[in-house]
Amino acid sequence: MTLTHGLRVAQRMSTIGTESAFEVGARARALEAQGRSIIHLQIGEPDFDTPAHVREAAKRALDDGATHYAPFPGIPALREAIAADVSARKHVTADPSQVFVTVGGKGVMLYAILGLVDAGDEVLVPDPGYPIYESLTRFMGATPVPIPIRMENDFRLDVDELASLITPRTRVLFINSPANPTGGVLNRDDLTRIAALAQEHDLWVVSDEIYGRILYDGEEHVSIASLPGMAERTIILDGFSKTFAMTGWRLGYAVVPTSLIQTYSQLVINTISCAPTFAQVGAVQALVGPQDDVDGMVVEFKARRDLVVDGLNAIPGIRSALPVGAFYAFPDISGTGLSGAELAERLLHEAGVCVLAGTAFGGVGVDHIRISYANSRENLTEALGRIGGFVEGLGRG
Repeated sequence: MTLTHGLRVAQRMSTIGTESAFEVGARARALEAQGRSIIHLQIGEPDFDTPAHVREAAKRALDDGATHYAPFPGIPALREAIAADVSARKHVTADPSQVFVTVGGKGVMLYAILGLVDAGDEVLVPDPGYPIYESLTRFMGATPVPIPIRMENDFRLDVDELASLITPRTRVLFINSPANPTGGVLNRDDLTRIAALAQEHDLWVVSDEIYGRILYDGEEHVSIASLPGMAERTIILDGFSKTFAMTGWRLGYAVVPTSLIQTYSQLVINTISCAPTFAQVGAVQALVGPQDDVDGMVVEFKARRDLVVDGLNAIPGIRSALPVGAFYAFPDISGTGLSGAELAERLLHEAGVCVLAGTAFGGVGVDHIRISYANSRENLTEALGRIGGFVEGLGRG
C-alpha cells in the first residue's frame, strides 16, 4: 500500500474494517447540509439525556479538581461500584481487582484480541454481529470465523452449528446478548450448551453484555460468566453508553478472570493510561444512584419497538421479527426485490431515511437492513411512512 513521494502505511491497514454507522451518518449529514430532510435511524445511540444526577456528579468532580490522571484500571470507587453491580445483576462474583475501566467498550475487545490471539489463530464471531469483532481480529493477523445468526431461529445462534465451526486453531468466542444488530437474546439453555463447548475445547469467551439491561417482555439476561466453570475463562464487556445514554462519555469496562489481570494491566497502560477521571466520578453515580431514568428509557424503547415492528410488517415485501432486547430491528426485505444494501442506499437518497445495510454486520445480512429505533415516535412514524411509500413505488415501477 503506497502513498505519494514513496511514503507508505503499514500493510495491515488493508485488513482493518470500519463501523458503517459513522460513515453512513456522515453522508446523511452532507445531504442535510444541502437542505434535504433526513431521518436518522442508523446510529446505535440513545436519544435521551444522560441522567441529571450523573451529569451533576461529573460537574462537581471538575470543580473539585478531578482533572488529573486516574489509576490505570479506574478509580477505586468506580471499580467497587462495578464489582457490586456485576455481582448483583449478573450473579457473577467479581472482585474490584478484576475490573478495568476502558475508553469505551471497544477497548475491551481490542485488549482481548491483543492479549489472547496470535497470527493464524481463529476467532468465532457472530454473523450478523458487531463489525469491530471481525475487524480487530483481521487487524491482528488472526482469522474471524462467522457464526451464522438467522431470523428463523429468533436471531439466536445454532449451538450445533457453532460446534461444527470449532477447530484446533480456535482460541476465542465472541457472544453478544442482547445483540446488535438483531435484538436477539441467548437463553439460559443456549448459554449452558455454549459453556460446555467452551470448556470442552478450552476457549476464551468474550461476552458483550452492553445491552444487558435493555430487555422486553420479561426476558431474562443471563451472563455466561455466571455459569459453572465459566468465570475463569470469560471476559465480560459492559459499559455506560447504552444503559445510561452516555455514549459521548466513552466509558466501558471489562471484568476479567484473575489470570488476565496482568495482561489487561499492561495493555491499558500501553494504550490509554486511564479513562477520564471526572467522567468516572459521574459513572459511579450512574450505578449507585436512582435508576428511574434507565427504567423509563426501556419502557419507551419497548413502545418504539412495537411501533416499528408493526409498521414494518404492514409494508408488503418486508418481514420483521420482534426483538426482545437492545433497540434495533433487523427486517428481511427480500420481498422488495432489492438487496439490503440497495434498499439502504435508495432509502437515503430517495426517501430521506438513513438505515444500515445488513451486510455492514456480516454476509448473512444480505437481505436485511438494520433500523435503530433510538429516535422519537414522531420521527419513527414519519420514517415508516416514507419507507412504505418508497416500497409501494417499487411495485408500481
